[in-house]
Amino acid sequence: MRTVIRDVRLFDGEKTSTDATVLIVDDRVADYDGDLGDIEIDGAGKTLLPGLIDAHTHVFGDDLARALRHGVTTELDMFCLPGHLPAQRALAADRDDVADFRSAGTLATAPGGHPSQLLTAPGIDALDVAPFDIIERPDQAEDFVRARVAEGADYLKIVIDDGAVHGTRLPALGADTATALVTAAHAAGLRVLAHAVTAAEVRIALDAGVDGLAHVWTDEDGALVERVAAQGVFVVSTLVYFAAISDRSAHTPDCARTGTFDGAVRVAQALHRAGVPLLAGTDATPFVPAHGVDLHTELRLLTEVGLTPEQALAAATSLPARHFGLADRGRIAPGLRADLVLVDGDPTTDITATAALAEVWRRGVRQAR
Repeated sequence: MRTVIRDVRLFDGEKTSTDATVLIVDDRVADYDGDLGDIEIDGAGKTLLPGLIDAHTHVFGDDLARALRHGVTTELDMFCLPGHLPAQRALAADRDDVADFRSAGTLATAPGGHPSQLLTAPGIDALDVAPFDIIERPDQAEDFVRARVAEGADYLKIVIDDGAVHGTRLPALGADTATALVTAAHAAGLRVLAHAVTAAEVRIALDAGVDGLAHVWTDEDGALVERVAAQGVFVVSTLVYFAAISDRSAHTPDCARTGTFDGAVRVAQALHRAGVPLLAGTDATPFVPAHGVDLHTELRLLTEVGLTPEQALAAATSLPARHFGLADRGRIAPGLRADLVLVDGDPTTDITATAALAEVWRRGVRQAR
């Protein structure tokens, strides 16, 4: 099957060109050979983007289908309960009407640590929550990581969170245990991300040697920003998550935002100025933030903290692909997967145009609209 998209503005994941012609052959982008396609699409007035990647989600039920309907072709899950993980992997592997899926599997947290307090909230019982592995001591790290490898984890997530940002007090991984987990994960070939939402927690994560932070944090510290930059650590933004826990609507551009959200915004601004890679992620759940639609909100918030529209688009395409080792996606180039989004308008100048979806392809399959 050949699909030709003609005369389209093209953001290839890194740069923009105009009046491009793009050829899809089966599940891949191909060099355009000048011939007609089985399907011809007029791209005039539209922009072709790589399929969007949400770099922080939590997947249950039909969340992957919901994501794809909004142009998110890959979700990077940061904790999938063991009872759900095999089914979600099979869904993403076997079907093209859902987003693709990578996962940390079971995250590493202390007994009673975050997110244990969330798993007793109203409505959670519908998600079939069951006990999962926890870790207490450094000498358990190798066994914990070995279990994650057996589970099929694509990377490891560790939780360093004392509960303060959530208005409570929680047990958290100690520095020695965090370091042991990172050492064991790196020996197993896994990247490590830390859930750390205060400056003190981020320092522990950096001392442990993590590769990325699953959130921006919430209290300003210029020296810490410089240290993140110096260590080459990437950061997933999740501003829409902080808006949600600050009890403010991120969908209202001029709303009054205070507390946790404002702190996260200032940290994101400082990280961007320091040249730290910011990856677009939402922390989407079955509740809020929402899968798919709130990645478009996140892109707008990233432009509000100072990214250009092109930088925000890269934060949801080529940057997460690069930092998570997804070499087959995140850009539009011959040989790469045909995970593509066609939108009306020009999101390289007006980021809100990402939500004006005209077409979505996942692995070359054109989605019903």
